[in-house]
Amino acid sequence: MTDGSLPQTSLRYELVCCGAPLVPRRVQTPVPTGSEVLLRTLAAGVCHTDLHLSDGFFDLGQGKRLAMTERGITLPHTLGHENVGEVVALGPEAQGMQIGERVLVHPWIGCGSCPACRGDDESFCTQPRFIGVFRPGGFGEHLLVPHARYLFPIGSLPPERAAPLACSGLTAFSALMKVEDLLAREPIVIVGAGGLGLMCLSLLQGMKSRGAVVIEPDAAKRDAALALGAVAAVAPTADGMAQLAGHAADGFGAVLDFVGSATSTSNAIPLLRKGGRLVVVGMYGGAFELPIPTLVLRSLSVQGSYVGSLDEMGALMAHVARHGAPEVPVSVRPLVDVNAALLAVRSGQVVGRTVLMSEASKPAAGSARPAAQVVA
Repeated sequence: MTDGSLPQTSLRYELVCCGAPLVPRRVQTPVPTGSEVLLRTLAAGVCHTDLHLSDGFFDLGQGKRLAMTERGITLPHTLGHENVGEVVALGPEAQGMQIGERVLVHPWIGCGSCPACRGDDESFCTQPRFIGVFRPGGFGEHLLVPHARYLFPIGSLPPERAAPLACSGLTAFSALMKVEDLLAREPIVIVGAGGLGLMCLSLLQGMKSRGAVVIEPDAAKRDAALALGAVAAVAPTADGMAQLAGHAADGFGAVLDFVGSATSTSNAIPLLRKGGRLVVVGMYGGAFELPIPTLVLRSLSVQGSYVGSLDEMGALMAHVARHGAPEVPVSVRPLVDVNAALLAVRSGQVVGRTVLMSEASKPAAGSARPAAQVVA
């Protein structure tokens, strides 16, 4: 079933060579089969992961790299894993969606048969099919999703506010859930006030928490963090780090590192009190050392946190339904500006999140967009 207006071809911006700009190409518009759902892309967020994918590697430190080809990624490839779309066609077995419905896409899709998938945590799948990573993403006019269970209606929430929830929102929410028991008792530390760090701060506003102190070198981003309710925002200097002692004289119970560099992770360890937890989320790259006696004698925990589960996505959408969309700054650009948007993110110019918008996402002439709300 379709909306009766599907074009024969669809525009995509494809990665055809790592390290090079994306290339516009026209392909045949996908036709959904089985349980598949076809969306007309309305909004697609730009993420630091898109930069790693376009570069073709992750930096493992000490001169080592993890090549994307080693992860099973092939070219040409369409990036974009933070997506909102409008349902335009349904496979014969697709259920639970209506033509014209606007939905957020959960991109972290697994194989469906491994132990992780059977345990309802497809983000841990060893043979993943993540949208925008292993299968075509949202930097284009149409997006094919394998099943309606990965789609979350957004109601009247503007697409540009909803799209970052698929990665930035979910990743920050999942990291917070790993230290949930501490939030109401004491402030936590957030390293980095980029899109993820600011999203984390905004989500904290709707939780019973003591807030967070933020470490960020960029003054404009520190100001953005304070505007979103940070208890304090300091530069990663000796003076800045000394200021943190006034918020936790014996050290902090949790540090969420949204940078994930050798420097940020190494600097986080001394901030922790005995029994403290370091949750590393960012993947800037590199490696860090932690003496084993320090790990044991201080009973520290170091945990990686990668995106989030389908259940956590549902919990996040319910949180947004109760408390409203996160107030993270969003820069909107047309889809045709995708390469310029990637360069802006790479340069660190962006405060908050950048979202690419298609023509289909614009309200009709003379109409006003309703107040944002989300259908849980």
